[in-house]
Amino acid sequence: MKSIRIFLRSAMFVVAMTTLTVAALTATALGQSTGSKASTTASAAAAQPPDLPTTLAGMVDREVSDVEKQVVEAAEAMPEDRFNFSPENLSIPGDDYKGVRSFAVQVKHIAASNYFLWSVLSGDKIPEGLKDGNGPAEMKSKAEIIRFLKDSFAVGHKAAATLTTENMLQPVGKGTWLRLQRAEFGVAHAFNHYGQMVEYLRMNGIVPPASRGKSE
Repeated sequence: MKSIRIFLRSAMFVVAMTTLTVAALTATALGQSTGSKASTTASAAAAQPPDLPTTLAGMVDREVSDVEKQVVEAAEAMPEDRFNFSPENLSIPGDDYKGVRSFAVQVKHIAASNYFLWSVLSGDKIPEGLKDGNGPAEMKSKAEIIRFLKDSFAVGHKAAATLTTENMLQPVGKGTWLRLQRAEFGVAHAFNHYGQMVEYLRMNGIVPPASRGKSE
């Protein structure tokens, strides 16, 4: 519960900062002298690098893509025969790993949470058999789990596409969730569990793909 509260505060900070940014951009735009439409469009295009997002939806979509790449590559890096690895298996003296999620369940948990968080925005139906945050119990193979993971991020991209500066602070779903808050919390949550996946990989002597070729 503590980690959820921390992420909620982080998500609310993102909402606040985004709102301030939008307000600043609006004020700047209103203060500028009006010119021809063609001239304004050309100036804006010149000022904005082509590889940077130009909309709120584009910004969030890029964040979904960033965490998707990290998580999927980490999942693919774990060999099939170690996919159910848990630190509990190591029996480290003085440890406290009893009952923690295995690597496979970490991956399923990210995917399940993606569906629960983002489908409210995208309008997608929750997959059959998805009842809790640990994902379908009958889903065992690496290939099935990674497909489940990739499909969940596809929902994230659709969720991001629904966001606008006009609707980002609208309540959505149960409780007091705001649209942007729910979208960003999905990204933050996935990154949190990505960190745990990285530790599991290193416990098995595997360098995470994102760290390969870099000095450590």
